[in-house]
Amino acid sequence: MSWLSTYPVLICAFAGWLVSSLLKIPFTYFLHHKIDLKQAFGTGGMPSSHSALMISTTLGIGLFSGFNSPVFALALAVSTVVIYDAAGVRRQAGFHAERINMIIKELWEGKPLEEKDLKEMLGHSPLEVTGGILVGILTALFVWLVWPK
Repeated sequence: MSWLSTYPVLICAFAGWLVSSLLKIPFTYFLHHKIDLKQAFGTGGMPSSHSALMISTTLGIGLFSGFNSPVFALALAVSTVVIYDAAGVRRQAGFHAERINMIIKELWEGKPLEEKDLKEMLGHSPLEVTGGILVGILTALFVWLVWPK
């Protein structure tokens, strides 16, 4: 085994992020009938890779280090903040960007603007966050189950 075999929580974190990022491609195709490889590593989309990363890391810490560990408590607190931010603050920023882009287009009534549109897909819907949480849980459990003990 390589040096990674001594870092199961790191494997949980990386696997949670990678699986959720790659799952965005088929979800985008299913919902919008187009293949968008950029979606895998962009913000927003189903499932939330932020949520999957944090939950797989947090659960990995609990499974491999113990749920009574202070590090688990810290990871749980940080996960809560990241998930709240993904579903709350960043989602609202995306709504604001969408409105501002609409206002600019209406003001100029079709005249080409030299400025770029604001990025509208910043946050996640509650369903996307839930999807990320489920991916994170399943990924960490899979790593824990297959990890040599």
